Amino acid sequence: MKAQSIKAIAFDLDGTLIDSVPDLAAATQDMLAELNLTLCNEQQVRSWVGNGAAKLVERALTFARGEPVTQADIDDAMPLFSKHYEANLQQHSRLYDGVKPVLEQLAEQGYQLAVVTNKPYRFTVPLLAAFGIDHLFHEVLGGDSLAKMKPDPLPLNHLKQQWQLNDEQLLMVGDSRNDILAAKAAGISSIGLTYGYNYGEDIGLSGPTAVCDTFKEVLAQITDSQIVLEQ
Repeated sequence: MKAQSIKAIAFDLDGTLIDSVPDLAAATQDMLAELNLTLCNEQQVRSWVGNGAAKLVERALTFARGEPVTQADIDDAMPLFSKHYEANLQQHSRLYDGVKPVLEQLAEQGYQLAVVTNKPYRFTVPLLAAFGIDHLFHEVLGGDSLAKMKPDPLPLNHLKQQWQLNDEQLLMVGDSRNDILAAKAAGISSIGLTYGYNYGEDIGLSGPTAVCDTFKEVLAQITDSQIVLEQ
């Protein structure tokens, strides 16, 4: 990773900037309760997130029914999940340590920042606003913003084209293999975070360019400004 070449950084959302599982779990449990199905727990939801809301609903329904579900089952349950999640966007979720000051530092230094998440756009923007970080991003791409989502490289290639960047100028920061696979497919560098949601798998196994245990370490990887945050 040529840190001096980086001009823009794309961040995943869930498990990277925000620990959103408590509210996703609450919405999932409320959906299952409304359907009179067996309830799941928060730890199970942690292992189900990362591939978009529809996949989360599919995994929850499959668990609750004890058998594979149809697309019609998922389509029927999605409005219930959306209703409950919209009511639980920021009840229990939290920013990970260091996220806001690091983002502010990067923005101040002139980096173009984006959110590239598989979460539906309608939930992403209000969540960023609720934590007071929405103004720091030049672009926000949800899982339904384009024709394909991570691990497909389309969102990252979209940013490169929109911002006229070459491969060395864009960096992807995320906590799951979907983020790393998308970065590799787009030909860009990536930082894998160890604290998020990655299906119980070591993020290093996905082969990111660098691995960080905390969000503050991201700043140290690409700038010499980590001391500012430690004062």
